[in-house]
Amino acid sequence: MIFAKTPLQFLLNPRPRISKTSHLLLLQQHLLKPIKIMSWSCKKCTFLNSPSQNAACKICLSPPSPSPSPSSPPKWPCKACTFLNLYKKSNCEICGTRAPVSSLSSFEDLKDTSLDGEADSSVGSVFLPLKPCSKRKIMDPNVGNEDCVELSSFRGIKASNKAVVVKNDSNSGAVKISLKILSYNVWFREDLEVHKRMKAIGDLIQLHSPDLMCFQEVTPIIYDIFRRSNWWKVYRCSVSDDMADSRGYFCIQLSKLPVKSFSRKPFENSIMGRELCMTEVEVLGDKTLVVATSHLESPCPAPPKWDQMFSKERVEQAKEAISILQNNPNVIFGGDMNWDDKLDGQFPLPDGWMDAWKELRPAEDGWTYDTKSNQMLSGNRALRKRLDRFVCNLHDFKVSGVEMIGIEAIPGLSYIKEKNMRKEKKLLDLPVLPSDHYGLLLTISSR
Repeated sequence: MIFAKTPLQFLLNPRPRISKTSHLLLLQQHLLKPIKIMSWSCKKCTFLNSPSQNAACKICLSPPSPSPSPSSPPKWPCKACTFLNLYKKSNCEICGTRAPVSSLSSFEDLKDTSLDGEADSSVGSVFLPLKPCSKRKIMDPNVGNEDCVELSSFRGIKASNKAVVVKNDSNSGAVKISLKILSYNVWFREDLEVHKRMKAIGDLIQLHSPDLMCFQEVTPIIYDIFRRSNWWKVYRCSVSDDMADSRGYFCIQLSKLPVKSFSRKPFENSIMGRELCMTEVEVLGDKTLVVATSHLESPCPAPPKWDQMFSKERVEQAKEAISILQNNPNVIFGGDMNWDDKLDGQFPLPDGWMDAWKELRPAEDGWTYDTKSNQMLSGNRALRKRLDRFVCNLHDFKVSGVEMIGIEAIPGLSYIKEKNMRKEKKLLDLPVLPSDHYGLLLTISSR
């Protein structure tokens, strides 16, 4: 042992003096630590395989492709021992000294855009209402400076952290409330600008301030990025840190509202580890609302038959989910259903249930996965589907709005995709969006 100090002694003396020899020995020990092998995404069907599944993809049997060498992650230097720590570490790995606030705030993934007027102009500004920002005070007397965020040269109204929008009906005297629920498949591709993509999703969260959120395809790394973001502080999460570290990818739910319970029910017929996640919340103390999410079985067509569509499993999972949820008076079921109306038929909705998009926007396609409009996917095979949706059965509430978010490219960000063009390979320079899916934002209000 080079150090014979207890944690208490480190707290009392946070900046121990370390010789150059000791520092080099510690650095050598750190570099010789074994590297933790992470899950890998299949290049053909995108299924996320466990580290033990290293010979071929569990779904399509394709061999794993060699991982591209990642760019060096940002680091901060310890002032006590000069060791370069990963940005995710709030304390030095060698001597335990806490990172200075100035170092942490220099990383874009840890920035609170509601407090920092120097936010990176290349990420997130497109997701705010665009108003030219001058040094003059805002002319609107109803909006103060404390309610604004600045990103680059634009100014936008900051979303409130209040859980529920409450209004009094002047005619009847009844209390009217409005809630926002977000569902978003955040895409588990960690090799494609994952930090900047999650930062862009964070900008959307700060803009719209959903009361409840449902995320699919969350990996341990994405979970870690989220929980270190400033918007995370006002939510309660359905998944613990330990659970997040133990799974390849998963769904999470977050709530600003008082939570009565979090629960999940694995689907017995799933070979992909899919499950139904449920959150029961209190609304104004006297009403309950159940918000559920899932990532139903994914179609994974691949050689030799190209028939691994898993439609039967997906339909059975949808029916099982509705059966579990339908006894509640107020239910919202939203997520990545992977639903194909031509292949799977109509979504199995009992009497009294409704599909929010079809109800409010019947003339619009509502494609949440669209290789034409999402230019990040333009190198993929053509696919335009309404994979994500909200279905509801509400007695005390009504659906008042639904919209797609995350439909704009992140400014100044692109990536190179290799595409086979007949006998040659072509390199495509493509924009980057927050995800391969668009998010769905549902608004409900009391009747």
